[in-house]
Amino acid sequence: MRILLIEDDAKICSFIVKGLEENGFAIDCAHDGEEGLYMAATSPYDLLIVDIMLPKKDGLTLIKELRPKKSSLPILILSAKRSVEEKVDGLQAGSDDYLTKPFAFAELLARVRALLRRGTNAPSNHTLVVGNLVLDQLSYTVTRNQKEIELKPKEFSILEYLMRYEGQVVTRTMLMEHVWNVQFDTSTNVVDVHMCRLRDKIDKNYEQKMIHTIRGVGYVLKK
Repeated sequence: MRILLIEDDAKICSFIVKGLEENGFAIDCAHDGEEGLYMAATSPYDLLIVDIMLPKKDGLTLIKELRPKKSSLPILILSAKRSVEEKVDGLQAGSDDYLTKPFAFAELLARVRALLRRGTNAPSNHTLVVGNLVLDQLSYTVTRNQKEIELKPKEFSILEYLMRYEGQVVTRTMLMEHVWNVQFDTSTNVVDVHMCRLRDKIDKNYEQKMIHTIRGVGYVLKK
């Protein structure tokens, strides 16, 4: 999943980026409100983390201006402002959640995952389920028919993305942007190589195949 962090404090930014990347997320950073608004409005992100006190354009103004363009984009405010009134202002501006500084990374990660789960087929607060395939985000495990499948980090991230968009075509460009956080390069077959390995682990021992190739377009995961 691809996240945009809009934060002007370099130490906080580095801390969050390192932690989220270790948990399989692709992260971009913007260090002022104007840059953040432009990136959020023009690139596909799955979630925004926004500080309120930003140079050039404050976080609340950024969110208010972005909401008409990205009405369903989950937004988490991260701010040193702690009063009830300030939290209410943040939520009324259009954010979905509000976390005060200082914070524990475990709580930030839990809130990020909770926001990303909205609108998915998750039956609990940390799992994705498609048919007999279950992905647990907390234990970092995948099972099919209750048999555990060992996946490498990129394979896990690809499967998580496919499961979130069950039944929808996911293009190679989308995977490059949301799993590798790079622009798609037509000369590389890295997506196809990882997808081949993932399909082998998910489908090889089952008559019913779940991962399907849409020629010239991308991939789709179906029950």
